[in-house]
Amino acid sequence: MPKNWALKVDQFFNANPHCIIATVHVDSFPADLPLEPNIREPNRKSSTYRQIFDSLTTEPEKFFSRHSGIVLCANKVKPNSKKTQLELEILEASEGGSDGIINGGHTVLAFQQAREYKYDLTEARVKVTIHIGLSEDEAKDIALASNTSAPVDARSKVNARGDYKFIKQFLAQLEREEETKFRIAYYQNQSGAPKSPQCNVNHLIKLMNCLDRNKYNPDSKSRTKHPPVSNTPSLSEAERERLSKLLPLLPKGLWIEQRLFQVIEEHITKPRRKGVVDLASIDPRKNTLLPDSRYSFGFSAPADIAMPIVAAYRVFLDEQYNWIIPFDEFAEDFLQHLWNNYYKKYLVSEKLAGNTVGSKICRNPVIWDNLYVSAQSFLNQQLLKMVGSNTKREELKLVN
Repeated sequence: MPKNWALKVDQFFNANPHCIIATVHVDSFPADLPLEPNIREPNRKSSTYRQIFDSLTTEPEKFFSRHSGIVLCANKVKPNSKKTQLELEILEASEGGSDGIINGGHTVLAFQQAREYKYDLTEARVKVTIHIGLSEDEAKDIALASNTSAPVDARSKVNARGDYKFIKQFLAQLEREEETKFRIAYYQNQSGAPKSPQCNVNHLIKLMNCLDRNKYNPDSKSRTKHPPVSNTPSLSEAERERLSKLLPLLPKGLWIEQRLFQVIEEHITKPRRKGVVDLASIDPRKNTLLPDSRYSFGFSAPADIAMPIVAAYRVFLDEQYNWIIPFDEFAEDFLQHLWNNYYKKYLVSEKLAGNTVGSKICRNPVIWDNLYVSAQSFLNQQLLKMVGSNTKREELKLVN
């Protein structure tokens, strides 16, 4: 059902048939208006919020002239008979609406906080622009254009355009199949999503990139031998199409990362180690949350620490992204092989050398090359075993 909110106004006028601009009282401004059209949630720790709060509480009578205003979207707007109040009809997202605060989430949060601290806001006014009956795309277009008072991260803009929808749909299906919950941040200051970099949607894209054996193949003539670990600022149609083909591999990428963190945890918690961490970039004083809500660890590691390991697994994929050998038959043995023979030794040597900057360690091309070559060798050994096993079966058949 649509919900109604009221704005107490001094005056208002119709800028056009679908837009009203009003001078609104701050002391009664509704703090629970939905943020559905906004591309990020307000953050009370941000400089934007602090500046608005200070301006509001120090000289509330001057707030109208110092503030750019709030932008809303409503399904319908109706003034009362005395024209001292505007009644907003808001459709919720479940009803197909994109109504609520398009721009001004930090401002409304400042209103709420100032009232809780008992500041006198009776003289404070704010300009409110109300768009009526916008479609979802129109609301997002205004939100993207309006949020310019403070930097908006690229991820929030990509999310506002709906370019992560294919990932959200895949994860929703995966949650049902595996009876789990994913904690993923798709936009700036998203409530309910941890700040752990591993829970950023771009982290999932990195995991999928690591398994793209067609785009990142050291044996080809391509200049890009290994996947980049930098963030993906935008998603073109071609990129979304490529990633859609890689999506079925995402659960395996998540498993590899989870398993590596378990192996690291086992290594640093061995009783004989007596609390000494000999691995570069591993900090036992902090915690790490992974995208799958079942996995949390009592140490922190660079967000990209698993990427070289995940990327090595792409050797086991064919051009159609099918596993040459069933994943469950080699995945655990291969991870232990990489850890014990290469990655653990590498992290130990980096710690001894005093190199503790996680990003530099994870982006060292030497370790990526070594793990890729090791993967090729491991695959060849597995294929030889399979050929040998098949030969023995044929010989047994001939004897019988």
